[in-house]
Amino acid sequence: MYDTTQLSELLRFARVSAGSTVIDVYPGNGEWTRLFSDTVGREGRVYSFVPAEVAHFKSDPLGSMQALAKEPGRENVEAVCADLTAMTEVTQPADVLWLHLFYHDLHTALMQARGATAADFNRAVYERLKPGGSYVIIDHAAAIGAGVSDAQPLHRVEPASVREEVEAAGFVLDEQSTLLANKDDPHSIKVFDPAIKGETDRFVFRFVKP
Repeated sequence: MYDTTQLSELLRFARVSAGSTVIDVYPGNGEWTRLFSDTVGREGRVYSFVPAEVAHFKSDPLGSMQALAKEPGRENVEAVCADLTAMTEVTQPADVLWLHLFYHDLHTALMQARGATAADFNRAVYERLKPGGSYVIIDHAAAIGAGVSDAQPLHRVEPASVREEVEAAGFVLDEQSTLLANKDDPHSIKVFDPAIKGETDRFVFRFVKP
């Protein structure tokens, strides 16, 4: 994932602390869910939210998170699943919603198969966060001017387009970080290409619900 310094800085950036309620959207292998679980402690809560749009994958993402929630010391974790825009039905109001390398997927056929759009999802996030809550987005940057056109072929999205879409839902950009930036990324190749895999230029945004 990231080195210890980067992890510490990203947790600070996201404003995850003891007692926080965090929604980890499309948690992958659960690394972030575990880290949030350790950070929020017994008084906190972590929802490991698996979108129904991907629940059918052979890797069984929901089953993996349900198993994670049963690990010793993970009583503060709950694995949940629903359509992207039905997130509010399976979670409680949160302090932080975490979206790691996933926002671009909102503009792919897979995630839109059940009718969800990025605008729909952003409104659902706005509804679910507490006033002052943080919506943290980290993703692979596309070239300037690409907008969302590279979401499907390259798994990238232009930062400016993300900001525009999220602010349209009522959020305010509170902070952005260059911690994961890489000026040597050509932005023209798929993020899984061996030439750039794991080293993509990534933007880090924190939006706040007023």
